Amino acid sequence: MEFRDRTQAGRELAEQLRIRHDKGTLPHPLVLALPRGGVPVAREVARALGAPLDVLVARKIGAPFQPELGVGALAGDDPPLFDEWALNRLGLTHEALADTVERERAELHRRERLYRRDRPPLDLAGRTVILVDDGLATGATARAAVRWARRQGPERVVLAVPVAAPESADLLSLEADDVVCLHRPADFRAVGLWYDDFEQLSDADVLDALREG
Repeated sequence: MEFRDRTQAGRELAEQLRIRHDKGTLPHPLVLALPRGGVPVAREVARALGAPLDVLVARKIGAPFQPELGVGALAGDDPPLFDEWALNRLGLTHEALADTVERERAELHRRERLYRRDRPPLDLAGRTVILVDDGLATGATARAAVRWARRQGPERVVLAVPVAAPESADLLSLEADDVVCLHRPADFRAVGLWYDDFEQLSDADVLDALREG
């Protein structure tokens, strides 16, 4: 199974969520996109549900010698959430990652200011918060995002993605109230493999999608 692009994946995901919404299991929905890749997916979900759309910026914490190798994540001003097993395997400590955490925190706040402009963040209290991304690989950033969202007092936290590594979806089902995922391939490997068009998005793309949403 492959998606043509994030927009098409968002429409398919939105249809599944709309069915739940029509059954009354997603009352008072509010959609939060994990930028950048989750924004065009979330735009389709928000449109289908008639729900407000905002962003929740989460950042991966990469290993110093291999930034693409995630060993933790940040969301909001919460403390970093580390993968302790990965740290032990790589011989890393929290202290050794302090500079990386500081850089990622600065980038997180830069994106929040840029994407939100002068808008205050949406109030999550009492809402069904639907966190949307374009896929779930290790699940580190999604886990940090779910924990941050839960601390804001929502009624429920739902994670919705078009595709996920099965083990990561199972792990997130212990964190979120529900995980909605269209495809959990056993040979997952990487999110981008399940899209025909997986072009990296820019800040301008995110801003355009938020304006359209």
